[in-house]
Amino acid sequence: MRGIARGGFFWILASFLLTLVFLCLMFLLQGNVVVVTGFFCCLFFIVSLLLLIFFRDPERIIGNGVVAVADGEIREITSVHDEEIGGCILISTFMNIHNVHVNRMPLDGQISTLQHYPGAHIPAFQKESERNERVVLMVDTSIGTIKIIQIAGTVARRIVPYVIQGDMLRKGDKIGIIRLGSRVDVLLPTKKIKQVTVTAHDKVKAGEATIAELYD
Repeated sequence: MRGIARGGFFWILASFLLTLVFLCLMFLLQGNVVVVTGFFCCLFFIVSLLLLIFFRDPERIIGNGVVAVADGEIREITSVHDEEIGGCILISTFMNIHNVHVNRMPLDGQISTLQHYPGAHIPAFQKESERNERVVLMVDTSIGTIKIIQIAGTVARRIVPYVIQGDMLRKGDKIGIIRLGSRVDVLLPTKKIKQVTVTAHDKVKAGEATIAELYD
């Protein structure tokens, strides 16, 4: 369904159907039970609206350079040494519950590996969240190998990839969803990055906001 994230339509439909069921029961039943059915009717209607917000998937105008993988707030920009990439720049985005939860490709590339690691569900903004459940994607691009790490948090219990190993993707293509928000890290080879164009606490949109410029 257009505008709804993959896998979200049936969640929304189920919630709306339950709303209709309890609404019908309100008219069929009598006495105090009407109050109970009315409560559940309102509850599932609110849940349906929240699911519509949560699973929204708006169209995006793809930005220049390296684009954001996730909607949310830039929490960390730092230089690190990664075992697979070497010297790189880590840009970390924290996704709140009200953000769009669909993640997108930062550059054109091919998924060379995709691995799921089980783990804890510590708040994603804490240092200890490095032990959390995660999905790690290694992507071969024109600037070399980059790494994307989708990290689950306290509420976010499910990372759903839309891609598999070997997929060729364009910048801005959808790679997956983290249900109920969390954190996404992208690691870029330092030597290929001309300038990081965001700072901590900036708000970004996946596929649209430029987070780094490349050398020509």
